[in-house]
Amino acid sequence: MILKGKAKEDKRKTKKEGNASVRRIPLSVGLLVLAVLVLALLLAAACIGSAHLSVKDALRLLGSRLPGIGKLVDTEGIGEVYGRILFQVRLPRVILAGLVGAGLSVTGAAFQGLFRNPLADPHILGVSSGAALGATLAMLFGAGGWFGGISLTGLAAFAGGLLTVFVVYRIACAGSVVKTVHLLLTGTAVSSFLSAVISFLMTRHEDELEKIYMWTLGSFGAASWEKIRFMGIFLLAGSLVLLALGRELNLLAAGEDTAVTLGVSLRAVRAIIIVAGTFLVAACVSVSGVIGFVGLIVPHCMRLIFGPDHRGLLPCAALGGAGFMIFCDMLARTVTAPTEIPVGVVTAIIGAPYFILLLARSKRERGAG
Repeated sequence: MILKGKAKEDKRKTKKEGNASVRRIPLSVGLLVLAVLVLALLLAAACIGSAHLSVKDALRLLGSRLPGIGKLVDTEGIGEVYGRILFQVRLPRVILAGLVGAGLSVTGAAFQGLFRNPLADPHILGVSSGAALGATLAMLFGAGGWFGGISLTGLAAFAGGLLTVFVVYRIACAGSVVKTVHLLLTGTAVSSFLSAVISFLMTRHEDELEKIYMWTLGSFGAASWEKIRFMGIFLLAGSLVLLALGRELNLLAAGEDTAVTLGVSLRAVRAIIIVAGTFLVAACVSVSGVIGFVGLIVPHCMRLIFGPDHRGLLPCAALGGAGFMIFCDMLARTVTAPTEIPVGVVTAIIGAPYFILLLARSKRERGAG
């Protein structure tokens, strides 16, 4: 009986390993496929809209802006209005959506590894609630100006997100030690408190209610090349920092004690990841509003396909998040055209059912094991 039971257990283990091996795709192939997919989605999103633009005409317009060969591309017959639509409206929106999706996803993957919690997402430390409060205060006090191509509301959101995570980190400190569980619990508590403050302010200023509410649902309707430059700087810097710590994230997955034994400076690594992720998410929220589920769902999908090694998972999550956000934003502005759905609603409609399926699948696997 013991041998029979062991045989069944080995068979289940072999089956699981076999399924896992089927899911794994070589990293180089995966990155290439994801990059091509993102470019295809970008081109499709730039063509689709109330004023339809063919792929051929879009490529001709894009080619006309390339240095060196731009003068050789014939754009006759396309129309100047289509050029303005492409370069002043659609491309900034599509590119910004991709950058924000990449930023949220790469941060989500890093936070899930840092906290060893599959439910961790980029907003888990309260950055989104702090940003939302900062934006709310800016709207209520009439901060409608611009600075460096970014609205003062967006800058207030950026500052609010950074300040909130700093407060969370300080509260979670117990002497010189910062425990993961304390960070998570403090982040949840502070986030709930700030959400209550926002709700109170909304009830006291009903004239600004719709404006504040729509901002918290996320949108790329106000995209611009200035926002793209702002977001691109933070995405590049934050992603490079997180990618450089891929080995440390892999060691942390084995447990904090194991990581320390293998030479990881736990406090320094945790602080660097939190700071890099916070700046990245604060930048995302400041240019688009609060968008959920992207940083939670996409890292899960990439981990299932490419495995848990963060050195490959992080760039895959960035590309996957960019493609997912571009797709969701394309749905947001076309499904109910000419009206627009907040992109945060679309990501929730797609992400929530998928997340429930992931939980159900995980429960079945634990039961089978």
